[in-house]
Amino acid sequence: MTNLIGTYECTLDSKGRMLLPSGIKRQIDSLLQDGFVLKRSVFQPCLELHPMVEWNQTMQKINKLNRFVKKNNDFIRQFTAGLKNVEIDNSGRLQISKDLIQFAKLEKNIVVASALNVIEIWDKSLYENAVNVNDKDFADLAEEVMGNILDNNELS
Repeated sequence: MTNLIGTYECTLDSKGRMLLPSGIKRQIDSLLQDGFVLKRSVFQPCLELHPMVEWNQTMQKINKLNRFVKKNNDFIRQFTAGLKNVEIDNSGRLQISKDLIQFAKLEKNIVVASALNVIEIWDKSLYENAVNVNDKDFADLAEEVMGNILDNNELS
């Protein structure tokens, strides 16, 4: 599994291209030859850039869903809507299609943020709104999500 680190500000040009920040590019250098999948985020108005190796692992899970169950079929359709196979060119640029730009409401100023094994691409103002939450709300969320995870060395 790829664990990416960093948040970077960059710009989107008029043709829908962005120069991948060097801090992220260095981390994914070994993954460049395999390509990436660019998709809509499920929960947020942003895009997700999945290294192909990570995407293939996700698809193995999705391929286990029974397509004869309507709920599964609906999920698969929505989850894969707007998917694009993308490559990062020799200059380190990524081309984003117009439909995905519209979905994420990307303007000129964007944020590229690591999210474990995925790179999120946000409009800068939407990203700032998403991460600027009340400290108490985040503390409550952190406790709810992470509070019951015990290391093997901890007592229950």
